[in-house]
Amino acid sequence: MIRRERYLNRIGPFINKPVIKVITGIRRSGKSTFLKMIIEELRNKNINRKNILYINKDSLKYEQIKDYSSLNDHVLKRFKGIRGNKFLFIDEIQEISEWEKAVASFYSDKTADLYITGSNARLLSSDLATLLTGRYIEFKINTLVFSEFLKFRKKTIKDKEEEFRLFLKYGGFPGIHHMKYDNEVISQYISSVYSTILLKDIVARNQIRDVDILERIVRYIIDNTGNITTAKGISNYIKSQHLTCAVDTVQNYITWLTDSYMAFKANRFDIKGKRILELYEKYYPGDIGFIFGIRGDKAVDISGKLENIVYLELLSRGYTVFIGKLYDREVDFIATKYDQKFYIQVAYLLSDEKVAEREFGVFSSIKDNYPKMVLSLDKYYGSEREGIKWFNIIDFLLSDLTDVL
Repeated sequence: MIRRERYLNRIGPFINKPVIKVITGIRRSGKSTFLKMIIEELRNKNINRKNILYINKDSLKYEQIKDYSSLNDHVLKRFKGIRGNKFLFIDEIQEISEWEKAVASFYSDKTADLYITGSNARLLSSDLATLLTGRYIEFKINTLVFSEFLKFRKKTIKDKEEEFRLFLKYGGFPGIHHMKYDNEVISQYISSVYSTILLKDIVARNQIRDVDILERIVRYIIDNTGNITTAKGISNYIKSQHLTCAVDTVQNYITWLTDSYMAFKANRFDIKGKRILELYEKYYPGDIGFIFGIRGDKAVDISGKLENIVYLELLSRGYTVFIGKLYDREVDFIATKYDQKFYIQVAYLLSDEKVAEREFGVFSSIKDNYPKMVLSLDKYYGSEREGIKWFNIIDFLLSDLTDVL
């Protein structure tokens, strides 16, 4: 079991504290394994096994727990007579009807230190916000970033360029590391994950009848990774294929896709007006492996894939990420966290002076003093240009950002 240090460090200060730990993320991103890592931490601190209860709703062992009442009965029976601090872990809690009632009761009665996971953003946030305002903290688990990919592959930095080519193709689902690194095998695995999320987390939960339209929207998002997208544009694309799909329908489907973490929405931020814009956002697949699993090993826009990788890297480091707009120009990313803020442009290669001027020049009208950088796959370009830093994308992904900013 390879430790995911970023997330363990983030949740560590809240272990055995009076707050519910809500762990969310796309299916097969490693949430269940992360719970087991926390349990391992507790065992290393000599917490008795009897004081730890782990319920995995993906297992038939817990099939009898169908609603809040049966959940409550099971937990109270299991912890009856147990002394000392108790710890309760419930995996894929959205499979339990009205689960929030039991969780509210466990919290109120101080039954145990609570950890729950789910694969749907809206379900968790809306239910908890209603009953448990101010009593929970959400921790979002993403699929593997490149530094974690190297650990799972048991590779070192000297292998970084060859390994990055694999990562660029296969993405970051932890499950692929239990399989042969073969295009057909990996493609089948990712396609299986995709189908499970689509049918279980989106179609069934939202009672979608027209699955074909949903899949076309997913393909459109994948084909346009890194491009400005609108619901109207997607609707027009579907209509061009002689199908009917209203803009409102597209908006609903996109919401359900982002709720399941199959896609992330990056809002645009007006740098001059200092406000979030409500139109012309970008969408990024929840893992770049979806591009390979759905489209196969076909030529794709590598610039969009690189943007996707950098976007997910920033999210995994805890940043809030926007697309920047300044007059008629776009900044790929504005990353913020606490009092930190920096700007990023992502390019495939700075192949000539015209391309370099375009990527560096976008920052010329931004007059604040926050760090600005251009990332590309060039092996060497120079450390900076007019105060704007340049970094190789692979090196950036493996860096400690305190050394970069």
